[in-house]
Amino acid sequence: MDVLSWVVGIAVMVVGLAVSIGLHEVGHMLPAKRFGVRVSQYMVGFGPTLWSRTKGETEYGVKAIPLGGYVRMVGMMPAAPEGASRRGGFFGQAVADARDASVSEIRPGEEHRAFYHLSTPKKLVVMLGGPVMNLVIAAVLTFVVLVGIGAATVTTTVGAVSECVPTSTTADGEPVCGADAAPSPAAAAGLQPGDEIVEWDGAPVTSWEQLSAAIADAPDQQVPVVVERDGAEVPLTVTTAERQVPVVDEAGDPTVGADGEAVTETAGFLGVTPTQEYEPLPVSAVPEAVWQQVSGTASMIVTLPVRIADAAVQAFTDEPRSQDSVMSVVGVGRLAVDVVDAEMPVVSTLSLLLSLLASLNVALFVFNLIPLLPLDGGHVVNALYEGAKRTAARLRGLPRPGPADVARMMPVAYVMFVVLAGTGAILIVADVVDPVRLF
Repeated sequence: MDVLSWVVGIAVMVVGLAVSIGLHEVGHMLPAKRFGVRVSQYMVGFGPTLWSRTKGETEYGVKAIPLGGYVRMVGMMPAAPEGASRRGGFFGQAVADARDASVSEIRPGEEHRAFYHLSTPKKLVVMLGGPVMNLVIAAVLTFVVLVGIGAATVTTTVGAVSECVPTSTTADGEPVCGADAAPSPAAAAGLQPGDEIVEWDGAPVTSWEQLSAAIADAPDQQVPVVVERDGAEVPLTVTTAERQVPVVDEAGDPTVGADGEAVTETAGFLGVTPTQEYEPLPVSAVPEAVWQQVSGTASMIVTLPVRIADAAVQAFTDEPRSQDSVMSVVGVGRLAVDVVDAEMPVVSTLSLLLSLLASLNVALFVFNLIPLLPLDGGHVVNALYEGAKRTAARLRGLPRPGPADVARMMPVAYVMFVVLAGTGAILIVADVVDPVRLF
């Protein structure tokens, strides 16, 4: 793996993550400003400020750690209810400090511009604006991948011809031609890269799946083949070789015998590698693909504690890291490096990098909807609770209740912050020690 692959892969993910975070915060900021809330800060990143500029009443800036961002909306929390006493202890002080900080940001005469004065529908629009922006980004990227670039499709056109019938394989599964290896059936028959196999044993060939199955079913047999070369059909005769291949179940996992060894069977071998083309899909495929990503990510988050434990165990034991393991941003960056380093065609590299960014935005969308502070979902739950209280009061003819006392949830926010920091640290270490590999 060369240095350039690292630089390009990491740069793509850092820029992609920064743009995703920036647009997420725009999703919060624009409706907040539209509803009259004063937004004092818009920041991408955490930690020391690298650059900032004040325009109007908002300071826009970039911070050193691109692992998040925030929009500071004035008056997120109302003052303490009348008659409420200040509680002691760490969490009691945290609640009081949060209220004081929120109220102190409100300028004299601008009390009506505080976030807590917004109606429930407006609060929902503001708080859902960020996650929805990530969903839109994911949908746009998926559209570019599926409709603009297309889905990778294996064709019946020969991409490469093996020199021999492999006598062994490397640790990575690459075939090895020994000194006594026989020429591959394809090479012996005269197949060439660029030939399109149109007929096998007298039957028309319509797909690579059909052709590969027919080859596997014909070990050590003489088979007539017709290829299209330079616009003309060329008849050839191939004599397939035999090879031992593992028996797999319906899920694609190898079958293991009573002795613990993988069960194999005899299959035909031709010695050709197909080409790959990209076929644009209809626009209707985009919503389905996005939904699959959203539902899959939601399922992963439901089992997140178990998955984090599995990742930690796999990273620090001999157990291999699973392909569907949960990852940190560092892990996604490592995947980007693998994609760039794979020496694939440019279109394949672009498609995979855009798909990674789409998956990252889906993760941001789903993760931020977890109904706990400090995540957006926690503010959504508070807004819904406030709306339900006001609706119930209106139906019962009671006075309109005041804003929901969000500050009381600060202990939850502190605990969540510690949990998120801890799990993030575990995953980052796992992604450094034993990263998930695409290839």
